[in-house]
Formats: sequence, structure tokens, C-alpha cells
Amino acid sequence: MHLESTETDGGLQGDVYAVVDHPLDEVRTALANGGQWCEMLLLHINNRRCRVSKQGQGEVLTLSVVQRYDKPVEQAFELPFVHRITSNGNDYLSVRLSAESGPLGTSNYRVTLEAMPLGERQSFLHFGYAYDHNMMARLATKAYLATFGSHKMGFTVVGNKPNGDPEYIRGVRGLMERNAMRYFLTLDAYLDGLDAPPQERGDKRLHRWFEEAERYPKQLHEVELATYLEHKRADRKRDGAKSN
Repeated sequence: MHLESTETDGGLQGDVYAVVDHPLDEVRTALANGGQWCEMLLLHINNRRCRVSKQGQGEVLTLSVVQRYDKPVEQAFELPFVHRITSNGNDYLSVRLSAESGPLGTSNYRVTLEAMPLGERQSFLHFGYAYDHNMMARLATKAYLATFGSHKMGFTVVGNKPNGDPEYIRGVRGLMERNAMRYFLTLDAYLDGLDAPPQERGDKRLHRWFEEAERYPKQLHEVELATYLEHKRADRKRDGAKSN
């Protein structure tokens, strides 16, 4: 797995490149429609609801995102992602999700999945997550990073501490790297659940997402497993989610 982050004057982008033990046809089938994408994205700790609707441009996924995992869904902001399969060849799959606007001066959200076969049993994936931000969004982000988020870090090593331990990137790129990784882990956990019986896939994916996030406690630890499962199962019960 390889993670990159980029900051420009206009926004932020995070990209994860990885090899997964699933053939391309399996990846293609698992993510063929918006409902499957909703099920996948809801593994993210801050995503509390996802609804699919049909509009002129195709399927629209309305994702409800809370700023903290323990906030009620009524306080979530909504991101209406247009879902498009932009390429679906024998040796290449490309899916794009785009949302024109977001909260606090953010806009032009882009989620990208690219996949190509790597032998008969594996695939090479690129998962991208990006958005633009204006001055208000930059100021709000800096205020968060100076207070509640001051102890948080990303994955890129930018140096070494006096004791030899790695020094990880912080600031807005650290923020982007954490979220890009969380979203990539939803994809990894969703695919991992394909091996389970249909009635067990939901819980297997929840456990997988949490276990993979806990591999990086400095960057991604937020809650204990019991709390994460409690919130996710309550969301599923409320909205009648089904596993694919």
C-alpha cells in the first residue's frame, strides 16, 4: 500500500494505491451500483446515513456525515454524490463520485476508484479522495488543527525525533491522509466481506474496518470496538440497511 497527499491553493487530495486479493471481476460486481457504494461508505466512522436516488444524470448517493462520530444524524451535513461508471473494460474499471458542494466553504468533492487486474486472483487499485476549499474552509480547518486536532498526525514521515522515532506530517495534509486512509479501508473491508455468507457480511465488514484502522492507532484511533459497533448497528437498524 502507498499513500500520497497533496495540498494546493485550491484544495486537498489524498491517493491510496494498493494490491488486493480480489480479481477485477469480483471488484466490478461488488461495486456495480450506488446501493453497494452506500453500504461500503457507511463503514467510515463519521458516515451515518446513505440514500440512493435516481436523477437525470444517473444515481445520486446522498451521504450524511457528522463532524464527530457521537453526533446524531440530525446534525450531519449532506454530500450528494453523483455516481458514474466511467470505464468498464475487461482490464480496467473506473468509477467516479462527485459532489458540487459541501460544508463550511468546501466544494467539488471527488471520489475515484480505478482497478486493473494483477494476475488471476489480485487487482491493483487506486482510491482517490479530494475536495476544494475557500478561505472560510481553510480558516475553520486551521482553527480545528490548532485546538481539538493539534495532537493528530498523518502517515507521511517528514523526519525523525531526537530519540529516532519517525516524525509524521501534521496540519491539513495530515488531516487529508487520515480521511483518505479511512475511506480506502471501507473499500478493503467491503471486499473482504464477500467471503462471508450474506447474512454475516455486514458484521464481518464492520469488524474488518475497525481492525484495519486500529493498525494505525496514532493516526486513526477514535473509539473502542464496542462503541463503534453500537453506533453502526443502531444506524443499520434505523435505516434498514442490507448487506450485499
